[in-house]
This record gives sequence, structure tokens and C-alpha cells, in this order.
Amino acid sequence: MSCNPIYDKLMRCLKAVRAKTDFVPEAALVLGSGLGDYAEGIDCEYELPYSEIEGFPVSTVEGHDGRFIFGRVGDARVVCMKGRVHYYEGYNMEDVVLPVRLMGLLGAKVLFLTNASGGINPDFNGGDFMLVTDHIASFVPSPIIGANIDELGTRFPDMSHAYDPVLQQVLRDSASSLGIELKEGVYCQLTGPSFETPAEIRMLGRLGADAVGMSTAVETIAAGHMGMKVCCVSCIANKAAGLSGTKLTHEEVQETADRVSASFKLLVSDSIARMKAKGLFA
Repeated sequence: MSCNPIYDKLMRCLKAVRAKTDFVPEAALVLGSGLGDYAEGIDCEYELPYSEIEGFPVSTVEGHDGRFIFGRVGDARVVCMKGRVHYYEGYNMEDVVLPVRLMGLLGAKVLFLTNASGGINPDFNGGDFMLVTDHIASFVPSPIIGANIDELGTRFPDMSHAYDPVLQQVLRDSASSLGIELKEGVYCQLTGPSFETPAEIRMLGRLGADAVGMSTAVETIAAGHMGMKVCCVSCIANKAAGLSGTKLTHEEVQETADRVSASFKLLVSDSIARMKAKGLFA
């Protein structure tokens, strides 16, 4: 065992998964709020509830399932995270990013993140898809604070291209071929669980954020730290606080995700197929 308890816990989780399955994924997919039913279309080879992995964080949020799906999307071997945990649930940040690190250690070279967010850009409406081109993570603790885990990556990882430019272009090409409008912008992660105030939304807009949510950025940092390539599509669930007269609710997030589910599934599956064909999982 190492001298780092975070890494030791990660290794125990890895051992627990490997005791169940020897599946080696090429890509990891995280399904955000309301988007979990995509997992039903995966050609499943093995399903593993998080509760069967000792020490693994389990979501407490309604609508967030808690299981890994190991299977295929087309010809690509994928591990799908159906339900994620959030910092606002009371977990330490190292537990929030543990699943992403685990999927990387299982073999995934690409991390495909999805989430539901509030639209800050006035041109965004509920049901739009946004390609995340960059993020603002300054309002949440970094997942790599503390003693560096040298087994995973360098002390000071570069975040100049946190979201891989090649993967971004694949998503653009896929959306274009499918006739799906794909907005682009900067995602900001806040802690939650309260939705933002109108004043906070005005501040974030001035800082350059196009959408806001409670996940994703820290997962991107952890994945980038260990050398994974990352891409992300955000489903704009609604206009953020102060931009419409609608009261913000978690139910609205689910309703919007349900409405755009068919387009989301097409975009994710086609993008993964294109990544596989281009050899981007090598």
C-alpha cells in the first residue's frame, strides 16, 4: 500500500470492480441529471451497483441512479456511470472524483461528460445542447488539493485544453450530420445545492460563463490530471435565475431532459462511433 489514503481507497475500489468483471473500457461516459435513460440502450455486458463497491460514494439525489454499466456503444467498449455524486451531498471532493479516476484506471482513455445546467447566455433556452469548450472552477475546491498522487499525474497539470479540441470537433461534426443544433460555451461549477440568485447569475455572466451547474468541472480536472481526454455536452435545462419568470425546480430539469432525450441519445451514440472510427480511444 502507498502512503496516500486517497490512492489506497481508489485501489481498493479497483480491486473490488476487478473481482466482478475484467471488462476493459475504451471510453467512460457520465450521465447527468435526467439523462440516465441513455444507459438502457447500451449493449450491456455487466452491470455493477455502486453499493457493491466497498467505500464507493453513492448518490442521495432523487433521479440519480447508482450503477456502472459495462458494455458497447456500437463497436466501442464503454463504461457508463449512471448517476454521479456531488459535493453538495456532503462528500469530500476526492470522493466526488473517485468514480472518474476509477474509470480511468479501468482503462478508459476518453471521458465523455454530460450534465444538465442553467443557461446564462441570453441566447440559450431550455432544451438546447451546449458543447463545453472551457470551464470556471474557481468557486469549488480543486480535487487535486493535498499531497499529489504521483501514480496518477503531475503536481501541476496544464488546463489550457481541459476539453480536448479534437473531441470537440467530433461532437460538432456529429451534431451537424444529425441536424442537431449545438451551442458552445463556458460552463461554471458552483457548489449547490441551492440554485443561484439573480445577482450571482449576473456576476457569472460578466465573468464569461454561459451555463452553470453543480458538477463536471472537478471531474474534468481529475481526469486531466491523470491524462484522460475529456469532452462534455451540457443540456440547458432552463434559463438561470433572473432571466425568466419561472421558479427553478429539479423537476423542470427532468422534464427538459425527457423532452430532448431522443436527440441526446443520437448525439452521444454517433459521437462515440466517430471517436472510435478515428482511433481516438487508443
